[in-house]
Amino acid sequence: MRAFAALAMLVSAAPIMGGCGLQPMYAGGGSGAVAQGLAAIDVPPIEGKAGWLVRNALNDRLGQSGGTTATPRYRLDVLLDDTLEGLGLLTGETIGRERRTLRARYQLVDLSTGRIVVDATAGSDAGIAA
Repeated sequence: MRAFAALAMLVSAAPIMGGCGLQPMYAGGGSGAVAQGLAAIDVPPIEGKAGWLVRNALNDRLGQSGGTTATPRYRLDVLLDDTLEGLGLLTGETIGRERRTLRARYQLVDLSTGRIVVDATAGSDAGIAA
């Protein structure tokens, strides 16, 4: 009975919600406003092999790899710090466990004003057993 009451409320609210003017953020797919905004972010080269991989992944996520020719409005500057630390020393001077830490400091810069819109850090730690 409860399920029927909840379903009845949902069905009766559907016409009201349809007229409120809300639209999904990602409406329009690749030609929508969010996709166009993300495609207007330029990612300059990042130092090192890991930087090359991160830049390619960012370009894929932001829609730059599909041949989009949007004029860049923002620039995403990324600085990577990648460390590998040996933790477990086994017999024969071999390392049995390692800890890999990757930190990325990133800044989103508005190209028209030169103002930094976002300045943040993201990171990840992983344990590796030999």
